[in-house]
Amino acid sequence: MADRVHPRDSPPVSAESQPASPQDASAFPKPPQPPPSEKPVPPPGTYVIQIPKDQVYRVPPPENARRYDQYTRPKHRRSRCCCCCCWLIGIIFIFVVLLAISAGVLYLVFRPEAPKYSIENIAIRGINVTSPSSAAAISPEFNVTVKADNPNDKIGIRYLKDSSAEVFYNDARLCNGALPAFYQPSNNVTVFATALRGNGIELRSEDQRALLGAQTKREVPLTVRIRAPVKIKVASVTTWKITVKVDCDVTVNELTAQAKIVSKNCNYSVDLW
Repeated sequence: MADRVHPRDSPPVSAESQPASPQDASAFPKPPQPPPSEKPVPPPGTYVIQIPKDQVYRVPPPENARRYDQYTRPKHRRSRCCCCCCWLIGIIFIFVVLLAISAGVLYLVFRPEAPKYSIENIAIRGINVTSPSSAAAISPEFNVTVKADNPNDKIGIRYLKDSSAEVFYNDARLCNGALPAFYQPSNNVTVFATALRGNGIELRSEDQRALLGAQTKREVPLTVRIRAPVKIKVASVTTWKITVKVDCDVTVNELTAQAKIVSKNCNYSVDLW
């Protein structure tokens, strides 16, 4: 007879070995999940090439290459030019200050005063205007006496050649000439005469009428213009050539050798260069 096999009784299942039911899932902690990635995950089939940041900024794109070169180029030349300009301005400023100080010291030491000029006498020949309709040319001669006063104590004046002296009636020049060359020491008054001549002077009809009327009134206005190159001597130092300009308005009573000055007014100025 065949033996009959009976199944063994299954061991009792404990509560620990039984699978947890969905109702009991909350009783056990869940394992921590990894944090979501900040960078988006590229879709499959694409390639991502990572380039270091320093290489991206080191090589500019072609359209900005020229601007990049200008910004990164060293600027040594501009700095050198700025330094040279600053040095030049500083030297000029120091020179001007020293020059002003020297001028102030010289002024305090020598106390310079401007010379004075005046017309002392005028003798006239060769002008004979008898009628306003006279068209004959005239050749006047003027002997002008000039007084030059140098009031300075330590400054002398040397009058050079190439001077000029002219006599005008209105805008018509009647004669011209030159002054003598001489040296005038300090605290000196020099009176000198100069001969001025004109040749073939033709006056306009309105000037002839005005000159004839002035002779009748015994008030003939004349203008004497003098331009004299001089050099100023201070102690043992002589300056460069300076031009003295003298303009005198003189009124005489008649146009003869015995003419007398009725009124006079002289103005003078100096051209330093």
